[in-house]
Formats: sequence, C-alpha cells, structure tokens
Amino acid sequence: MDLRELYQEVILDHNRRPRNFRALEDANRRADGHNPLCGDRLSLYLKMDGDVIRDVGFQGSGCAISKASASLMTDAVKGRTLAEARRLFERFHRLVTDDTYVPDVDELGKLAVFSGVREYPVRVKCASLAWHTLRAAMEARGETISTE
Repeated sequence: MDLRELYQEVILDHNRRPRNFRALEDANRRADGHNPLCGDRLSLYLKMDGDVIRDVGFQGSGCAISKASASLMTDAVKGRTLAEARRLFERFHRLVTDDTYVPDVDELGKLAVFSGVREYPVRVKCASLAWHTLRAAMEARGETISTE
C-alpha cells in the first residue's frame, strides 16, 4: 500500500470513528481552536498530573483532515510529558510544512501519513489546528486559537 492510500484510509477511519472524541469533566486545562478558512472548530481538554498528560479529549466539528488529525494527536500525546508533547508538536509541524523533511515513521507512527498534506497548503491549517490548540492548552493560555 502506498502512502496516499494509507493517508486516505487513516483519515477516513479517524474521521468516521474519532478516538478520544469527548469532553473531559475533570480536565484541568482546556483550549479552543478555530480555522476560519475551513470552518473547523474544536475544544481540547487535558487532564494533567504534574507534567504528564494523563488523559485528553476533544469535541468539535470540521473537515475530515481536521478531525482525523485531532484524533491521532490525542492518541499520540496521551501519557506523554509536556516536553515530549512539545517535541512531537515540532516534528508534526515540520512534517506538514517542510517539504525537505523526511519523517521518522518509527517516531511519528501513523502521524507520518500527514506528510502528503504539505502538497495542499490550504489543508495544512486543517491538519495543524488541533496541534496549535494543544500547545495553547499545555501553556494554559486561555485564548481561542485561530489559524489565521
């Protein structure tokens, strides 16, 4: 299976059955994100234990890429420290914006399928919305994040 087929399969699966698609009643950090270009909106909830992300959830609406990215991201950061999640954010951001970057599939796992997004600049904002919202929640900024 080539990367494009895998990309479509993963995106469709996580769009239809998003993982961690729920509000966390006991969340101690939260952030909201909005992509005005596509209309994507999401709320991200973190349950922190010290500097470890014990649980994470999201709710919202948006395109398949946005929802799939949020779903995969929540799976990827659960159980990680803030420092590890920040490093993963940087790698993901580079994956979708830097066409010279060759991802380490062992490091990124299924997130590597998003490398194809960089071919469609308008979709980069869809894929990165959840990640920027995560960063805001980790920093406890208390503001709505916009991709504009």
